[in-house]
Amino acid sequence: MTSPPPRRPLILASVMVALFMVSIESTIVSTAMPQIAGRLGDLHLYSWVFAAFLLTQTAMTVVFGKLADIHGRRPVMLMGIGIFLVGSLLCGFAWSIPSLIAFRLVQGIGAGAVLPVAQTVVGDLYSAQERGKIQGFLASVWGLSSVLGPLAGGIIVERASWPWIFWINLPIGILAAAGFARFLQETVKRERRPVDVAGAALLTLTVAALMAAVTDPGTTLSTIAAVVFLPALGAFLWWEGQAADPVLDIALWARRAIAVNNVVLFLGGAALIGLTTFLPMYVQGVLGRSALTAGFALTMTLLGWPVAAAIGARSFGRLGLRGCLLLGGALMPVGASAFVLLGPGSSPVLAGAGSFVIGLGMGFLNTAAVVMVQEVVGWSQRGAATASAIFSRNLGSALGAAVLGGVLNLSLSRSLAGGMESEALRRLLEGGGGVVADAAVRSALDGALHLTFWAVLALSLGCLLVGFLVPHVVMRARAPVAAAAD
Repeated sequence: MTSPPPRRPLILASVMVALFMVSIESTIVSTAMPQIAGRLGDLHLYSWVFAAFLLTQTAMTVVFGKLADIHGRRPVMLMGIGIFLVGSLLCGFAWSIPSLIAFRLVQGIGAGAVLPVAQTVVGDLYSAQERGKIQGFLASVWGLSSVLGPLAGGIIVERASWPWIFWINLPIGILAAAGFARFLQETVKRERRPVDVAGAALLTLTVAALMAAVTDPGTTLSTIAAVVFLPALGAFLWWEGQAADPVLDIALWARRAIAVNNVVLFLGGAALIGLTTFLPMYVQGVLGRSALTAGFALTMTLLGWPVAAAIGARSFGRLGLRGCLLLGGALMPVGASAFVLLGPGSSPVLAGAGSFVIGLGMGFLNTAAVVMVQEVVGWSQRGAATASAIFSRNLGSALGAAVLGGVLNLSLSRSLAGGMESEALRRLLEGGGGVVADAAVRSALDGALHLTFWAVLALSLGCLLVGFLVPHVVMRARAPVAAAAD
């Protein structure tokens, strides 16, 4: 064991800046997407702007987690930040929804490195007991972005040009990269092992095929994707079973503490994406409120999350990791119930209240789950274990976005059969609020979005039920050994 490195606060600050870059991006884009979709068209591809980002983020999370165990945290983090900034720059130049989706794929690759490596660095630097305080700092990042993101998103789409939704990341990312390059100096010797490129490619193909198959059922694309999925999955599992150093370690995932926690995070991620993707659309399109109001309704999720994360991390000693996870699982369906009660005459306060409770649930649940998977492995597997948790949550979000987007598309296609109605829906979203002349369009959107909210409630209940299967894990007293800053 080594003593805590003297530059830990500076490394932690770099972690917080990197997390802020990714977290504020999600709140800004969610707030601005109804207007962006209204201006660029192709509303049927709306959910793919979120799903594309989550696709590559999800697939690459385990890859970068493995790379961080092989080559160290700093080079992988710098690579991820660089890719994220390139994707952000390209997103601002998007000329259509398909081009925006393509550039979001690039952005998601970078996020696939930033999030797991940031959490791994924290696990390296601080013991489980110390992480109670550190989680409060990290939670403040999400809280700050939850306030600034919707505010910035609303101001940008109403007062400036929407590309700045993405270009705002550039100075933040440069600052984070400079901090890691200067202060994170790793001293632990690592074994050099080959990277499972084929496994990463097959994993990406499998996830992409599954998402495409469930996004718009009945179309030619979904049929082709469904046919591709099973062979891709079989090829991936076969390859991982015989690869010398697989990108997805089946033995690691088979551990009960990791496996069950990852299922919980999968369901939680799917429920959360239903909220972040479609609540702004409901507030603006059905309730007739502004983008700023929709943003603040969504903000309550990201206010509740850090509050619960900070409280939960400090409650590990009293409630235990499993107790904190179950508390979060119990809060999830309570918050989701508020969304099924929404109607055209509802106040956005109800939406905000439900969002806040969902945020509390995810804060308790996610914090406990990530610490738990880190506690059952050593340093050489901590990157992979942390990545498995984030991968599971992101996979749930990716598939949730795809499935719920498919539900939305199917419902709208049945309710709005004509081109005039579809164009009216586009004008409604582009306007971002106000009185809707065609009540049928508003009613169709209300009904379609309510189906997604019922799905969010079902996923939340599933999250709680699976949480009872999580085993009890005792936290270890462990000094940080992964990094040093001389």
